[in-house]
Amino acid sequence: MPINFPEYGPVFNYEELTIEFAVRVNGRQIDCAVSAEALEDHFGAYSARADDLLHAFEHGRTDIEALARRYLSMGLVGPVLLRSGHFRWVREAKRQEARR
Repeated sequence: MPINFPEYGPVFNYEELTIEFAVRVNGRQIDCAVSAEALEDHFGAYSARADDLLHAFEHGRTDIEALARRYLSMGLVGPVLLRSGHFRWVREAKRQEARR
């Protein structure tokens, strides 16, 4: 299943306090977003202001897209909202793997 991230710029959603970004799965666009909380907790956003969140998104884009790809590879067909706990889960999984 091909999963691509178009070069569209991310967009700040002030109502949901998220940064939204596009993903194409099998040629179909899926809306994805990452919460302000996740960007503050894991990618260094100083506040929930648009410019801080967009900067943090760009800083963590590789990890954010990797996690979105991981969820979409599980067969999710709807929008994906990545929250802080999702990134903690990844960090813990890496820690567990390193112990082996």
